[in-house]
Amino acid sequence: MRVLSEPPLILVTNDDGIRAEGLRVLADALGRLGEVVVVAPDRNQSAVSHKITLHEPLRVFEQAPGRLAVGGTPVDCVYLAMNDLLPRAPNLVVSGINAGPNLGFDVHYSGTVGGAVEGTLQGVPSVAISLIDRHGDYRHAANFTAALAESVLRTGLPEGVTLNVNVPAGSPNRARISTLGRRRYSHSVHRREDPRGEVYYWIGGAPADDREAEDSDCEAVRQGLIAVTPLFLDQTHRPSMGRDLERLELSGFVLE
Repeated sequence: MRVLSEPPLILVTNDDGIRAEGLRVLADALGRLGEVVVVAPDRNQSAVSHKITLHEPLRVFEQAPGRLAVGGTPVDCVYLAMNDLLPRAPNLVVSGINAGPNLGFDVHYSGTVGGAVEGTLQGVPSVAISLIDRHGDYRHAANFTAALAESVLRTGLPEGVTLNVNVPAGSPNRARISTLGRRRYSHSVHRREDPRGEVYYWIGGAPADDREAEDSDCEAVRQGLIAVTPLFLDQTHRPSMGRDLERLELSGFVLE
């Protein structure tokens, strides 16, 4: 059990922007556990994944005491907060509450997950939280997050692990530790022309209804359960380091 010498400092960010309802409700709920500082993008930054801004300046605007807006991504927010803006290192990073799911392969695109993973990269226990129904009850999701945060503050997380949480519609009181699903999308590209005849594109697509494993996050929320999925920083697929990749034939090179 971790013993804290002072009230915990909790860093809160998101990818829906500083004005998002989910962010406000989450910060209020976590305020019961310690000091909360919000550092979030000044506008919607959904689907930016782990983007970090390197080729243009970042500006920070104080909205209120302990509430800062950054002209960048969720990862920018966490990076700036932990390396300059905060008075001390946070005990916990929480990213959300996202308006909509971050299930299965969504985690590779999600700015919400990216913000939490940045906290993990910097050595702080981190949680990403999403509400499946973007028009649902953020208070219930925030209360679950507060209960989870209280436990994580007390016991910590394994090194290199980020928790990705998805809360289904309604007010579920049961959660399941789940694997990452295989949620896919029916890809689409819309090619259009603007009034000047210049071509532009909209990309994206609706989720495909794939069959999921019984222990996946997608199946958990389908059953009305809160899905808690541990994500690991080390993405090495060690089984492939054996005979699978040893069969590679590299003309003119030696594979050891």
